[in-house]
Amino acid sequence: MDTPVPVQLVQNMTDEICVTRSICCYCGTGCGVRIHSKGEQVLAVEGDMDHPSNAGLLCSKGMALPGTIRRDTTRVLRARLRDRQTGRFRQIDMSEAFDIAANVISRTVREAGPQAMGFYLSGQLLTEDYAIFNKMARVLVGTNNIDTNSRLCMSSAVTGYKMTLGADAPPASYEDIALADTVLIAGSNMAYAHPVLFRRLMLARQARPHMKIIVIDPRNTDTAQAADLHLAVTPGADVALFHAMLNVMVWENLIDGDYIARYTEGFPALKNRIREFTPAAAEDVCGVAAADIVTAARWFAQSAATLSLYTMGLNQSSSGTAKNMSLIHLHLATGHIGRPGTGPFSLTGQPNAMGGREAGAMATLLPGHRDPANATHRQEVAALWGTDSLPEAPGYPAIAMFDALLDKRIRVLWIAATNPAQSLPDQARVRKAMQNADFVIVQEAYADSETLAYADLILPAATWPEKEGTVTNSERRISRVRAAISAPGDALADWKIVQQVAQRVARQIAPAKEALFNYADEAQIFAEHAALTAGRDLDYSAVSFALLEQLGPVQWPFLQSGTARLYTDHVFATANGRARFADVGYVAPVENISAQYPLRLTTGRLRDHWHTMTRTGLSQTLIGHVEEPVIHLHPSDMARYRIGSQALVTIKSRRAHLVLPAQADDTLKPGCAFVPMHWGSRFMAGDGINGLTHGATDPDSGQPELKHCVVGVALYKPLWQAVAWVRGDAVALQRRLSGWLNEFDYAIAVPVATGDGGLRLRLAARAAPVRARLEQLLTDLGIADTDVAFDDPARGIYRRVRCIDGQVVVYCLAGTGLNAEDALNEWADTGVRPEPLLAVLLGKSQMKLRARMVCACNGVTDAQIVDGIRSGMDLPALKQHLNCGTGCGSCVVQINQMINRYAGTEAL
Repeated sequence: MDTPVPVQLVQNMTDEICVTRSICCYCGTGCGVRIHSKGEQVLAVEGDMDHPSNAGLLCSKGMALPGTIRRDTTRVLRARLRDRQTGRFRQIDMSEAFDIAANVISRTVREAGPQAMGFYLSGQLLTEDYAIFNKMARVLVGTNNIDTNSRLCMSSAVTGYKMTLGADAPPASYEDIALADTVLIAGSNMAYAHPVLFRRLMLARQARPHMKIIVIDPRNTDTAQAADLHLAVTPGADVALFHAMLNVMVWENLIDGDYIARYTEGFPALKNRIREFTPAAAEDVCGVAAADIVTAARWFAQSAATLSLYTMGLNQSSSGTAKNMSLIHLHLATGHIGRPGTGPFSLTGQPNAMGGREAGAMATLLPGHRDPANATHRQEVAALWGTDSLPEAPGYPAIAMFDALLDKRIRVLWIAATNPAQSLPDQARVRKAMQNADFVIVQEAYADSETLAYADLILPAATWPEKEGTVTNSERRISRVRAAISAPGDALADWKIVQQVAQRVARQIAPAKEALFNYADEAQIFAEHAALTAGRDLDYSAVSFALLEQLGPVQWPFLQSGTARLYTDHVFATANGRARFADVGYVAPVENISAQYPLRLTTGRLRDHWHTMTRTGLSQTLIGHVEEPVIHLHPSDMARYRIGSQALVTIKSRRAHLVLPAQADDTLKPGCAFVPMHWGSRFMAGDGINGLTHGATDPDSGQPELKHCVVGVALYKPLWQAVAWVRGDAVALQRRLSGWLNEFDYAIAVPVATGDGGLRLRLAARAAPVRARLEQLLTDLGIADTDVAFDDPARGIYRRVRCIDGQVVVYCLAGTGLNAEDALNEWADTGVRPEPLLAVLLGKSQMKLRARMVCACNGVTDAQIVDGIRSGMDLPALKQHLNCGTGCGSCVVQINQMINRYAGTEAL
């Protein structure tokens, strides 16, 4: 049952500062926030104590949101149209932009048919945006070619729920974290990806010391290091592990036979399947010791209440549905579902991926959890939308949509609020597909999204905190999103853009349908959408904007009140009310290691960044923890390939290659490699990290295997390198210097916190550039004239520093021996010039290592923490004196590691 949130005014005015209650725009946790603004400036963002999802907690990204709110050229402020002959854009007014989009869509539908049109949307849209996009695609254009980047995120979880429990409905709630006796976390580094929920888990364990935490992850992540048992599974082998756990439960009679008999079906076939998955046999497949498999199975089954939390490590796989189902099987076999503290609970990646699924804005869904292949469902939605029928032809999910674009089955693509030129796998293929399109419309808020380079028409969209509407979080909780400031320039709410284009399209191809898009506001769109849920498993037809203002956030299904957990009566959302076991086998990842590609590469999040960094890359606070892309390798693999720390390596998959520094990381299993997912071609040479990954998909969910591909690494031996730093606005500097990324095997241009903010450029090549290019580089850096210089142009060596009022504003070290970098960064940070400077530039003085950020929330560095530890401080004292670990708490694991390293004991 939902606990009503005390009713408060949305905005309270105090000394011209406005406080607006809304929802954070990052992950699917759905944290309530209070936005403090003055005029069009966001001053601060704090957690909302009254929101039940986070009760005032907020992660580093949420707290740093004010630093990402810009109204300058980092935003798409005006509509632009590309001249296909010159490739140049010209600015146009919005009315012309709407006319052009409508003309292109109408002509395409008339000449090539509805299937030639595609829509690719985002889990960051609001439910109202989804609803109107979906209605335009199905009712007006007449196509099911509408999908979202949630296909990359949650589609295997959706399919797993539907195939076992009958509906796309996570059965648990956040309150179950505090009620569980055993928590199994699979394929999720919660400390980084869902830090507020991780903090809730850590607080729950403090209150319940008997709680057991099991983490299944190939890496010994910060989350795994907080566990009682870490199962370092071989990437992709989760099904074998779960089957082995079930084998133990059956063999030791730990299953709930009465529950299985009364409330489920299909168990005998699965029981026969898992006979071969003994712990000893599974150990060879999944890389987890047989004894640990037995322990995990016993903890899971014998616990009074077991909760599973899982996300991309299971979902982003060519067998993602099987992984989800095999985990859900453990709950059904033991009866750990439908009770407090129990259940399989998928953690949503994006803020409104669930709202998009509710609205049916995916190729395989219709509103209200209906199926577009079901004629009755199509007719129900058509009637509620006020049209005669909906299209029958199956639509293309995300990966298939871009394949269809490549071979001209789709000719026009409308992309909104997502960045496929960085986020989709096999980037060479994706970019070729967009280049091959007849026309690409990109609806975007951020001016440096890689996808804009492939647009024919750019439409300026509003973003957080400029929009009104609703989102649904991981625990099925619907919350109001409220605007604190207006949108800059010509930017409009996404639904308003769609409305304008849809009405123009209707006038050309279906005049009678124009009135179907006559919405006055978001509340009207939500009311129509909510009505589509009536009588369905998620029924929240009784919810309205007015009710949300009265009660605050509510969980669906919502009739007279909300529902905290599902299946408490053990009646499932299947035709006969029984949950289903499925006879699923273990299938290895699509790519297997070989002599040429001996390493398993996986990708994942950084603690303080989000997706493709179009937003978090703007924050001075968030860029300090990890400043540059690297590949993480186990020390034994680095020794095997004779790779030194920070040495450059060529990483090669079957699709692309990149050059990155290697970093020793003993949290990995030998034979595995890890790269953060966030770095795209805006930051580095090549097509970005997802140039390496492949587009193979799960046969049931259509979700791509972003978590596994195979690569080879080889030492890259540059004969010339350069590093430069320029103080100033990183976005403007990046645009100025981005051309250099295409000229070198290794090149990065990344925003850094050094010297109160700037850009770092690194370059490496097998030969020094010719003198003219080097001089051009110095000119572009703004260091052609310097205060300090030591050059040997014949050898490509340059040591240059330019100062203003004694403060370094730009430096460049080119050639060999770049070990003056830390000293120059220290100068930029502190304003204290290193002496003697010439000796520093020549690398002949002892260098001081620069402090690195640990606590992004409160700006605490590793040097400060180490000093505190060496003075005798434990974790509570460090929190008290330095404030580290007192914000989102995600850095506490790292702080404990430092305490263990420098004091010999780990704080509890």
